[in-house]
Amino acid sequence: MTTALIADDEPHLAQHLEQQLARLWPELAIVAVAANGIDALAAIAEHEPDLAFLDIRMPGLSGLEVAQGIEGRTRAIFVTAYDEYAVQAFEHAALDYLLKPLRTERLQRTIERVQEALAAPPQDDAALAATLRRLMGQPAGEPLRYVRAGKGGSVHNIAVNEILFFHADDKYTVVRTASDEYLIRTPIAELAARLDPDEFWQVHRSTIINLAHLAGTRRDEASRLFLRIRGYANELPVSRAYVPLFAAM
Repeated sequence: MTTALIADDEPHLAQHLEQQLARLWPELAIVAVAANGIDALAAIAEHEPDLAFLDIRMPGLSGLEVAQGIEGRTRAIFVTAYDEYAVQAFEHAALDYLLKPLRTERLQRTIERVQEALAAPPQDDAALAATLRRLMGQPAGEPLRYVRAGKGGSVHNIAVNEILFFHADDKYTVVRTASDEYLIRTPIAELAARLDPDEFWQVHRSTIINLAHLAGTRRDEASRLFLRIRGYANELPVSRAYVPLFAAM
């Protein structure tokens, strides 16, 4: 049975969507309805539904932030009155993007699209890993060898082989070395295109690691994958989409 969560801070809209889904997709089980982003993320972690219908503008966390925090198998479908978030939604691997007020025929097309996606046979880990590496591509021109990053009003030249990982943090990207951390304004997506893909892997929407400093991996009781990095005390999570990269490790 396919399961889903609905998150919307307007109860009557959440109820309307639930009723529409019950009529158009009676086999779908709604396991939770959340009124804000924080409750939605907690319910997703608890129930691990196949789908999450997420309003974008919600208290606590936006729907986009909820989607970014999903580490399990749940796929997002955004439901919103604002069309300016469409590009960001699909950057979060959304299955679809529905505009309010919901139209029955549009919701029906979404259901058909989702059912096709769920019914498609999964790729094996080797195929997924090959696809991910191809999508990562080769850097244009010579890959980065140094990064100019700021700390305390000073600018530092940092050799990329000394960098443990990059991590997006609000308006900046953190450059972490074994001894310190620095800030740059270059987005993760741009860094991924300019770093050597044989040396640096993106493992999360917000994180790129230096493979030379990878110490090991660990799976928790929910089969989520975490990385241990030499010279760094905390583990780094791996998004579900990037787990196949580590299949041979």
